[in-house]
Amino acid sequence: MQKLIYILEDNDEIREILELLLVEDDYRVSAFANVSSFLIGLSLEVPDTFILDVMLPDGNGIDICRKLKEDARTSNVPVVMMSANYNQEQLASSCPAQDFISKPFDIADFSNRIAIQTRANVR
Repeated sequence: MQKLIYILEDNDEIREILELLLVEDDYRVSAFANVSSFLIGLSLEVPDTFILDVMLPDGNGIDICRKLKEDARTSNVPVVMMSANYNQEQLASSCPAQDFISKPFDIADFSNRIAIQTRANVR
């Protein structure tokens, strides 16, 4: 069964690239451009992995990460943060994400990291 990944990324090009890469790696993907649409999607289905951008037009990926980890429905779902403006050390104390990917990112590294997180999440 295909694993489902939610992407929260406001940059259209990056979101489309991530979605294309993940579909090619045989994942089901739901991609969202803002927090509002992400929360609607989350109310319908819980994914196997989250990929969250930090800076968003209607919120902050760090806050979303914290809320996901505090919610019993999503607390065990891996979160991968992505940012061009923050580094892993800056996010570590604010967000209990399982991984951090810096933008710009290496495609092979991205695919490997997502594979590790989706394998780690056994529901």
